[in-house]
Amino acid sequence: MHIHNLSQENSILNTYISEIRALDIQSDRMRFRMNIERIGGILGYELSKVLNYTSSTFKTPLGTSQISIPDNDLVLCSVLRAGIPLHQGLLNCFDMADSAFISAYRHHKKDSDDFTIKVEYLASPSIEGKTLVLADPMLATGKSLQATFDALKRYGTPKTIHLVCVIGARDGVNYINDTFPKDTHLWIATIDETLNAKGYIVPGLGDAGDLIFGEKLQQ
Repeated sequence: MHIHNLSQENSILNTYISEIRALDIQSDRMRFRMNIERIGGILGYELSKVLNYTSSTFKTPLGTSQISIPDNDLVLCSVLRAGIPLHQGLLNCFDMADSAFISAYRHHKKDSDDFTIKVEYLASPSIEGKTLVLADPMLATGKSLQATFDALKRYGTPKTIHLVCVIGARDGVNYINDTFPKDTHLWIATIDETLNAKGYIVPGLGDAGDLIFGEKLQQ
């Protein structure tokens, strides 16, 4: 797997990451959503650097201009519900891409920290021979991404796969490195070293979905 960890270089991305982590700032729900969207735009920009490009000539009011334009057939697929603002950030970059959405959540056994991933909703165009961009803000154990990718396989085999995440745990990164195809790209804003006993990223930022949309009832 090709791992692109953007935290290895300083940029304005650091500001957005600090704000979504900070307790005194992340409670501003609109600001939190906007920061996730802005991070998605930055990750999309970096991703765009490895796409295929074709030279194109077009007319301007005063002549002609030639420039290389990406020619990948993209499908952006986000994991509901936390993936929605991240999806919008990517869509701001790739406005002609098709979109897919998939639900995935942790189903805990009674009185246990153990859980399985439930996938209950999927709407997707064909991904056969296309560039699949699979986005989920939090990469904890990696099992949600694996479950969603397995569910997408009935829609075809993508030509290339890009995973887009905001914060990941080292264990989750290692897991998807072992389970996804070797030529998969991971674009991630920052990587934390620890998961707690419940499988949540430490220091992380809490529950991204709750911070974006409000607390949910536990399943």
